Amino acid sequence: MMKWGLSSGTPADSYYEIRSDCTDDVPKSKFKIKAGKTLSARKWQAAFSPDGCLDVASVLSRIQRGGVHPTVRGEVWEFLLGCFDPRSTFDEREEIRQIRRLQYARWKEDCRQMDSHVGSGKIITAPLITEDGRPIKDPLVLLEATDKNSSEGAPTTSRNGIEIDESAGRITDKQIIEWKLTLHQIGLDVLRTDRTMVFYENKENLSKLWDILAVYAWIDKDVGYCQGMSDLCSPMIVLLNDEADAFWCFEKLMRRLRGNFRCTDQSVGVANQLQHLASIIQVLDPKLHDHLETLGGGDYLFAFRMFMVLFRREVSFGDSLYLWEMMWALEYDPDIFFAACEEAGAVHKNKVSKSKLKGLRHFGKWDNNKDKDNAKNGSEDGEDGPVPISVFMVASVLKEKREKLLQEARGLDDLIRILNDVNGNLDAKKACAGALKLHKKYLKKVSGYHVISRQVKYFIS
Repeated sequence: MMKWGLSSGTPADSYYEIRSDCTDDVPKSKFKIKAGKTLSARKWQAAFSPDGCLDVASVLSRIQRGGVHPTVRGEVWEFLLGCFDPRSTFDEREEIRQIRRLQYARWKEDCRQMDSHVGSGKIITAPLITEDGRPIKDPLVLLEATDKNSSEGAPTTSRNGIEIDESAGRITDKQIIEWKLTLHQIGLDVLRTDRTMVFYENKENLSKLWDILAVYAWIDKDVGYCQGMSDLCSPMIVLLNDEADAFWCFEKLMRRLRGNFRCTDQSVGVANQLQHLASIIQVLDPKLHDHLETLGGGDYLFAFRMFMVLFRREVSFGDSLYLWEMMWALEYDPDIFFAACEEAGAVHKNKVSKSKLKGLRHFGKWDNNKDKDNAKNGSEDGEDGPVPISVFMVASVLKEKREKLLQEARGLDDLIRILNDVNGNLDAKKACAGALKLHKKYLKKVSGYHVISRQVKYFIS
């Protein structure tokens, strides 16, 4: 186990080895793991009572000061994401864990029955099926994913240069066809995800990532699979050894973010967040907002990727994990476990009542209650619930680049070029601090607008 660094701190990426041929191509870590600030393994273990109840308040406070030590990050994330209730016991959590592992195994077996590549340790990178349900015989797929002798002699026909396997029956179930059509896209994305890391030189880890995303695409049929999900799932594979445990962390994260991936011909999934961002910049910096509109960026679509993959491109791997846990700790809601379990029924519930957790609500610095109050007072930014901290994170990036945007940006190309300079150079800790400051300033301004508005309405009436 790596020991604590000196007072200057240990770089966050020290625990996530980069391939020797890629060291010059990856962002450098700016976040430092520091004794006395970062949540250590010792502090984490000390936060549990003898029967296993977690003092989540002390944990959140420590995370907000300095993140989580990599040696316990996976365990901590299970609580931050709502996999477990902080007031549950060791025995209760183990029971829930085993139930979830069995559920994942059942879902995975269901998927394997529909496609034998699931759970085979292989990855699909070419289409397996046509849009009308006819299996494709593609030598590239067969060589990579199955025994190369298994399909010899199978009769085929050619359609638009693609060989159709006539020996296999045509699939008519539209949901299965849609799912199977995504499997090769998952494979292509998996092979591109975090490939600079030594961790993914192990093909078993790649297949875990592919299996989890394939299973998730089947159980969440409304969303299925979209590009960007592999970037969100990859850290779970790295942090949690058990595939089922990694799946459930990813599933809980997707409960927060799945709306981002629900796109239509009329709107993108992150439309609400882009609208929130536009409103925030308009209130805090009208000059910058007007300039962006003049450039054709008033829809703020240039921030699309930051929201979709939670700043994975803007910071190093280790720094992105720190950034995520910082946001989750600031936004932590003690009812998250119960909210996630409502549709699962009594299987995941334990003896803890919601009333026992009400006293914990104030330990997150992200003041959701103020956002809700603003919504009641007429603030448009609260209509869909509290504005997430990620929106203010993007706002802090724009603020940092403000002068350059105003002076140098003369079109959308300039705007994108300037913001692309952030890639790999964002300081995660500084961005979090900036987001909190902007949030406080925004709430103050919006509250002032509401007071003036009510006074005007009073005098008019």
